[in-house]
Formats: sequence, structure tokens, C-alpha cells
Amino acid sequence: MPSSRIVIPDLAGKAILVTGGSTGIGAAVALGFAEQGARVAIGYHASEAPALALQREIESRGGEALAVRGDVADPDECDRIVAETAAEFGRLNGLVNNAGLMLGRIPSFEADDERVRAVIDLNARSVVSMTRAAVPWLERQGGFIINTTSIAARNGGGGGAVLYAAAKGFVSTLTHGNAKELISKNIRVNAVAPGVIATPFHERYSDAEMMETLRRTVPLGRVGTPEECVGAYLFLASEALSGYIVGQIIEVNGGQLMP
Repeated sequence: MPSSRIVIPDLAGKAILVTGGSTGIGAAVALGFAEQGARVAIGYHASEAPALALQREIESRGGEALAVRGDVADPDECDRIVAETAAEFGRLNGLVNNAGLMLGRIPSFEADDERVRAVIDLNARSVVSMTRAAVPWLERQGGFIINTTSIAARNGGGGGAVLYAAAKGFVSTLTHGNAKELISKNIRVNAVAPGVIATPFHERYSDAEMMETLRRTVPLGRVGTPEECVGAYLFLASEALSGYIVGQIIEVNGGQLMP
């Protein structure tokens, strides 16, 4: 990207993989890293058109990007996604575990085993699998992992979202644990917990009435945008800005939750 956009110099040239990077928060984060001069792999599963469009946008601005298709719920696919990214860029400096979906609203006690497994595999186990695949690359020169958790990890989730909330609770706890395990390898692990953000996620799972109810709980008086989440990720990725920050979760929720 044009050097005039670079304001965090130590991110320039870094190779970063963002899962769930084709839409919503992931897309905003991928673009944000590219604007800092990073080389960005856009992980996607079903959203091929948006992923390729984002790749073209980054490249049109002079940046370097790669769209990598794969299902992070499949551990073997996680290995391949990381391998393709590292092969393209020659290294991996950072991983953003952002992929996740609610997969529909249903009370947890009504969910069959197949649904439980699907929610856990996509939102929780994927973080384990992606991290495991990335560590051998990240430890070569030191790097970072940023997990996307959720406000739901702290409040138990809204109607029909308890399984998703529980999976994100797993991600939050894993963030703390991985931070302890991996810091000896010079890999810093942190997380970002978005609140109510206007993304395709809520377009899919939350109707207008539900969104208005949620909006009223936000002291700032409005829902957030994907772009308003990006700064937290860039901050945690930068050794210069956050080199002494390990195992932390930054809440981005307009004051909806103040832990």
C-alpha cells in the first residue's frame, strides 16, 4: 500500500494470515494490515467473491494479498491454509484467528450433537488447529497471534446464542493459556472481543428489532462498525506499541460491557 498510509512502521513487510478475512471484521482487519504495508493472506471458506474482490482492492492500492480458501473447522485444512500462506510469502509473522459463525439461533438444550459439534469445531477447535499449524512458522522469527473472541464470552450470549458464547469463552481462556505457553517461543498471544458490530454476522442472525434492543444497551448509543475494531488488532500486532502486552483481551463494545 502507499507509504503515506503507513503509521505503524514495524508492521510493514510482515506476512499476516487473517482467517474469516473476506467479510465483516476480518475484511476490515485484512485491509487495515495491508494499509500498514503488511502482506496479507485473506482466509475464506464460502465467500469467494468478496475475498477475491478484497485481494484485488489491496493489490490495486499497491499492496500484496493472497486469497486462501479452506474450512478452518477441518484440522487438515488448517495445515494447508498455513502452508499455502507461508509458501507464498516465505514466512509467517502473524495469525489472526477471526473465523467464526453462530450457525443459527437455537437454545443450547435443543441442539443436537451435530449442531453442537459444528459450532464448537468452527468457533473453538479451529483456533487450536490454526495455532498448532502456525506456531512452527511464527517461532522462526517471533510473531503474534490475535484471537477474535466476543462480548458473548462474558455475558453468555443472547437468545439462541449460548453455544456460540460458550465456544467464544473457550477462545478467551485459550488466549490466556496459549499466551503462557508460547511466550517462551517469542510469540505474543492476545485477543479482541467485539461487541455489537454491524456485519454480515448480524445481518444473518439478528433482525431489526433485536438490533435495536441491543443498540439501547450500548452507552455510546449505536452499534459499532468493523473499521472501529481494526485499531485494536493493529495495536496488538505491533511490537513497538504493545510488546509488553501478553494474554490480554481488548473489549471493543462502545461501553456495553465494562469488565
